[in-house]
Amino acid sequence: MTHLEIYQFACLSDNYGVLLHDPKTGETASIDAPEAAAVRAALDEKGWSLSHILTTHHHHDHTGGNLELKQQTGCTIVGPKAEAAKIPGIDVQLAEGDVYDFGSTTVQVFETPGHTLGQINYWFENENLLFSGDTLFSLGCGRVFEGTLDQMWSSLQKLMALPGGTVIYSGHEYTLANAAFALSIEPGNAALRARAELIKEMRAHNEPTVPTTLQLELETNPFLRPDSA
Repeated sequence: MTHLEIYQFACLSDNYGVLLHDPKTGETASIDAPEAAAVRAALDEKGWSLSHILTTHHHHDHTGGNLELKQQTGCTIVGPKAEAAKIPGIDVQLAEGDVYDFGSTTVQVFETPGHTLGQINYWFENENLLFSGDTLFSLGCGRVFEGTLDQMWSSLQKLMALPGGTVIYSGHEYTLANAAFALSIEPGNAALRARAELIKEMRAHNEPTVPTTLQLELETNPFLRPDSA
């Protein structure tokens, strides 16, 4: 295991930015770049230098900082091949099944269409880490803007097949609203009720509810629970 260091920070109205740092090589990736100033502030706080931006999809609240950060740091912008024309400053285009070297580890790429047609997710198998962008959220899934519901379900099934201990970082803090919806669908789910209480408490103290784990989502997220009556 390479033991990547992770630093998550809030930005824009409800986005999360994440920095991923490899202490062995000194490389640092920003997972998406919602806004340049917030990413820069996080880098300064940690004393890290940006080497990569790993883009999940083309929406502006995930790519808004790309060009400014690239201009300032010369970082390599990685993103989905299927949306390359819409990703500002893209250098490396990745598609389903590709493996990309980051620092002293590798990341596997899943195409997860639904929210957008070309979205990709990044799975660091050795680290038990998934960056799901706007595909899978804590207690929810992304709104299907460009793809079909069938595509989104196929995408979610790909993620459901990962190990239960996989730690999942997603792009937004939506869990409180998602919990209310989940309870309306499956009020008898004791694990969900307990989790909803905890989430209420966490948000009251402005604590992030991201990351989550796949196991927790399989037990409580209605979008991953088609077998529940």
